[in-house]
Amino acid sequence: MKLKKYYPAKIIETKEDAIIFLEEAIEENDPEFLLKTIGNIARSKGMTQLAKELNIDRVGLYKSFAPNGNPSFKTVFKLIDLLGLRIRLEQKSA
Repeated sequence: MKLKKYYPAKIIETKEDAIIFLEEAIEENDPEFLLKTIGNIARSKGMTQLAKELNIDRVGLYKSFAPNGNPSFKTVFKLIDLLGLRIRLEQKSA
């Protein structure tokens, strides 16, 4: 049996899909996984246009969200905003 590669960016079609992916990534409590998820959401929306709107080059944006990438907090928040999303915090339950 041959397995096909899984590309999360191809199944993220709506803001609701993006929110589900982000919420699950946050629940994992793994910063690298969260950044990978944000990168997948960005890929689903088109890195070229997002890079233009962020005023950085497309390759730089890809590198920022690649494994071992290290985007600035500013870039992450700008990207989240461009995607029409917002991160909110809530108090942990005991």
